Amino acid sequence: MENKKIYDITIVGGGIVGVATAYKIQLKYPNLKILLVEKENKLADHQTGNNSGVIHSGLYYKPGSYKAKNCVDGRRQLVKFAQEHNIKHDVCGKVVAAVEESELPFMNKIFENGLANDTEGIEKISRDQLKEIEPYVKSIGGIWVPCTGIIDYRGTTEKLGELVVAKQPESKIVLGEEVLTYEHGQETTEVITSKNKYLTRYMIFCGGLHADRLAKKDKVDLKEKVVGFRGDYYELTEKAKHKVKNLIYPVPNPAFPFLGVHFTRMVNGDIECGPNAVFTFKREGYKKTDFSLKDTVDALSYKGTWKLLLNNFGFATNEYRRAFSKKLFLQTLQRMIPDLEMDDIQPGGAGVRAMLLNEQGDTRDDFRIEYKDKSIHVLNAPSPAATSCLAIGDAICNLASEQFSLN
Repeated sequence: MENKKIYDITIVGGGIVGVATAYKIQLKYPNLKILLVEKENKLADHQTGNNSGVIHSGLYYKPGSYKAKNCVDGRRQLVKFAQEHNIKHDVCGKVVAAVEESELPFMNKIFENGLANDTEGIEKISRDQLKEIEPYVKSIGGIWVPCTGIIDYRGTTEKLGELVVAKQPESKIVLGEEVLTYEHGQETTEVITSKNKYLTRYMIFCGGLHADRLAKKDKVDLKEKVVGFRGDYYELTEKAKHKVKNLIYPVPNPAFPFLGVHFTRMVNGDIECGPNAVFTFKREGYKKTDFSLKDTVDALSYKGTWKLLLNNFGFATNEYRRAFSKKLFLQTLQRMIPDLEMDDIQPGGAGVRAMLLNEQGDTRDDFRIEYKDKSIHVLNAPSPAATSCLAIGDAICNLASEQFSLN
């Protein structure tokens, strides 16, 4: 036991949502002692550090949803935070390019979403206007989204963590310790990690890929299950980088919960192409052949997984084939940039999305945060959670203020 010190709040999970939550609570309640526990040896080592680094605009999300409101508010807060703390970022804008006439109805729908969500500056543009912005893209027109940007999410998370400890020296961020279990007592909860034991009054769980397991351990009545989807990226080689100026997105297929393969200029100047979306046999499996018996049995014994795969059999099969075929991946990229050649792309990194899947096989749930007894659980925070992190932190802080009677 750590000198029998009692923390006011313990946050489990050192991704950007967990650390932003610690930052927002510490900012509002500077006297509180906050403990954040992360099982990896550095912050932001899973979804946060392995995504495409995009500051999303709020274009795609249903007006009035938590995703829509938190994305727009969070984006504005995030850009301001990056400016104040010299975080690498660039509000460079993006194009959403329509390739076929059949895409226009849904393109119009997301444009209307953008207007309803107060996405600044968006406009429909012609093929020629789009070509002025991205000369190598073949399209019939699209949408210009000037408030989309790119950012260093790892750097952002680390800065948020620094500010928590700077604000309250008795707060602490612990790395390399996995929370194994916890035992609620009358006044405090004992948190047992792989290395230590801690006492805390309240807990907030931001477990990402393990959100459902942490919730069930806390006896939260959760019917859904987290299922992981790996996203593989390619990168443009040096000779091809000039073919992408900033960000290029397709019109997403409304039948699927993913935005489609896109091109992203990163803050370091690299150009990422991807991701695809492949069911993964390990929740933290970043390699194509990674496998966990526990995770596989967990996912394949759940009827929601089978419903998702069967309802989207053609899509799932194509995604899996493309994961192992550079030629097929290139063909997808050539749909928007026909000039790309085989030696223009090289294998890049990968990320795993945590999708809360219901029993009907539907992944399109909104952000979900629930309170139970002395705990708050972030049950679903897929994209655009990184963009929305500071707004989500506000929402959790408000819930904690109310339920934990903070002062």
